[in-house]
Amino acid sequence: MLQETGLETITLSEAASKAISDIFTERKLEGYSLRVYLAGSGCCSGVSFGMALDNNIHDVDRTFESKGVRIVVDQVSMDYLQGARIDYVNDPQRGAGFVVDSPGARSQGDAHGEEACACGDSCDCNN
Repeated sequence: MLQETGLETITLSEAASKAISDIFTERKLEGYSLRVYLAGSGCCSGVSFGMALDNNIHDVDRTFESKGVRIVVDQVSMDYLQGARIDYVNDPQRGAGFVVDSPGARSQGDAHGEEACACGDSCDCNN
């Protein structure tokens, strides 16, 4: 069953909303959603997210709406995207693109407030 929530667990900035809406319009993608997903993770490097324009929504997907754009997330990615904010930036040096800021993807600190790896193994992540 498709799970839709009124809570904006994932939000878009005005710039991101406009950029996505413009893409939908330019490509004539009526009825499509923005799918955000966990694209990879690794010790010390954190997680990376991917995005796709999708009209194939699965029963187990979570959906959100932010600034008129429907956002779809699979169950595995949801843990990492809880409370995320997606922005669109146009940096003269790095170019234009989407940026995902997700508190669920940040590494957890230890009891002393030190940054810790998520892998559970002993390593020096400050290299």
